Amino acid sequence: MKTLDRILFKLLLFFVRSPAKEACAEFFGTLFLVVCGDGVMATVTLGRLGPHGVIVSAIGWGLAVAIAVAIAGSVSGGHVNPAVTFALASVKKCPWKYVAHYMAAQYLGGFVAAAFVYIVYYDAINEFDGGHRQLPPHSNSTAQIFSTYPQDFVSIGSCFLDQVVATALLLIVICAAIDQRYKRVPPHYQPTIVGLGVIAILLAFGYNCGAPLNPARDLGPRIFTLLAGWGMETFTFRKHLWFWVPFLGPHIGALLGVWFYSFFVDLSFANYSIQSSEEDHSEEPSSEHENQNVATEVCVQEPSLKIDIGAN
Repeated sequence: MKTLDRILFKLLLFFVRSPAKEACAEFFGTLFLVVCGDGVMATVTLGRLGPHGVIVSAIGWGLAVAIAVAIAGSVSGGHVNPAVTFALASVKKCPWKYVAHYMAAQYLGGFVAAAFVYIVYYDAINEFDGGHRQLPPHSNSTAQIFSTYPQDFVSIGSCFLDQVVATALLLIVICAAIDQRYKRVPPHYQPTIVGLGVIAILLAFGYNCGAPLNPARDLGPRIFTLLAGWGMETFTFRKHLWFWVPFLGPHIGALLGVWFYSFFVDLSFANYSIQSSEEDHSEEPSSEHENQNVATEVCVQEPSLKIDIGAN
């Protein structure tokens, strides 16, 4: 029994000290986000909500983001978005060594989430499109449940600019919410502020191409639809010119947003995490709650573990 306890302890210690813990948090956070978001899109599409669907989808995605950030926040920082992870790493708010497994977990979470939604809504999708999988602008299209597609009359260039600007605004909201120097937003309100920011951005920028904002929310499900019957057109749409927009646009926009905030809103934001690391060691945290929130942990810190497994 004593040997088993030690084996279990070593396994737990390995998990806590390895990137697996943070990757799991990002996976489940992104999974929740895309399951809820794509579920809302299924309701809007299959229910033919029309113009009212814009408001429903914006609120649904915003709530999903807020809850997903809360789920993963205390473990990994709750990025649930590869563009956010990359942008925060560029200003030293997240160690570069975490970027690869964060992104892998996020894209995998998006793919698995799309599979869940497809299974749950399989009968409804078949009833809606008669078993013939279609892409926009077909009247019985169901591909938009899982990934974004532009309006037929909007150019690729306009969509790209749309995503750069929209994602830049999202990162400005995130930076303002997590800024440690001014502590504008109490830690327990940060997921709510980010979610409200997503709602506002979707209402403002959702018309042209659905405002993807998150490559994991689009590319993972897009790969799933390729495999699940929608075919190569999910990637060849608009003569291969579309699929890269919701991938590259958010990454560029996120970088612009985080650096805009650093230079024009708070000049110390980009390197405050380095300065504050020395200051934090000289001050005791005011409470255990403040030591485990999203505000003080934009990305995960090196983990520590103290477990008493007993002497017997």
